[in-house]
Amino acid sequence: MKKQKDDFDRMMERVLEEKPYLKEGLDKAGQAWDIAFQIYDLRKKARLTQTQLAKLVGTRQSNIARIEAADYTGYTLKTLEKVTKALKAKLEIKIIPSDQMQIINP
Repeated sequence: MKKQKDDFDRMMERVLEEKPYLKEGLDKAGQAWDIAFQIYDLRKKARLTQTQLAKLVGTRQSNIARIEAADYTGYTLKTLEKVTKALKAKLEIKIIPSDQMQIINP
């Protein structure tokens, strides 16, 4: 089922047409938001506190809080691997050619 565009979607399309340089920043923010919420959701489903997850990962609670912050993008692949392993999850990274992005993310 195709999602209906709301006023916000239409406004964002207009802004990005006028200022295409903003798209990269929005995409990066969206990725950070997605990673943060996936980790938060997995941690909650595992019934772990940030402190408990930090102990499993071998880090401090503040680092887990930082990773779960939607505006944080400073994590490394190694850190994400440790966190996903501690959460009994699989880390999957995809590289999508630019010409296929509209097809995958309409």
